[in-house]
Amino acid sequence: MATNTYDVTGMTCGHCAQAVTTEISAITGVESVDVDVESGRVVVVGTDVTDDAVRAAVEEAGYAVV
Repeated sequence: MATNTYDVTGMTCGHCAQAVTTEISAITGVESVDVDVESGRVVVVGTDVTDDAVRAAVEEAGYAVV
């Protein structure tokens, strides 16, 4: 199990956090997602989760990984 932290731009509220959490949680292998809107940090815990998959999920939610 690996833990990766990403900086995400554009999140301003709880709805933003929920959208990002929903998209990332749909990735196969993701065990947990923790979104901190204030810092823009997203912590993803899972097995065999690629940075590209997380980036695509964040973009699908309407935000961007820095």
